Amino acid sequence: MSMILDWASWACLLAGGFFCIVGALGLVRMPDFYTRMHAASVTDTLGAGLILFGLILQAGWTLVMAKLLIIVLLIAFTSPTATHALAKTALTRRVPHLAEDGEPSSKP
Repeated sequence: MSMILDWASWACLLAGGFFCIVGALGLVRMPDFYTRMHAASVTDTLGAGLILFGLILQAGWTLVMAKLLIIVLLIAFTSPTATHALAKTALTRRVPHLAEDGEPSSKP
């Protein structure tokens, strides 16, 4: 059973690391604010969540697991809320987004 937990833990850690790298590349490569914000929110929620879940599997039934679960819950509630607030503020401030042809849109 321990070997199965180790494999599952490493799978979660590697998948979380992959999503963090893809999100970081998205922050650099995406053309406008809204797509960059999407890349950052995926990194925060999915990448960090998978890494923390992998660490929970490694920790076993300890106080460390309880602390990691609290961190997961904190990230799960605050990251989407912060991303939504940021997007709403950007729309209110009329931050331009790209149209279908790749040029800045005239509509907010």
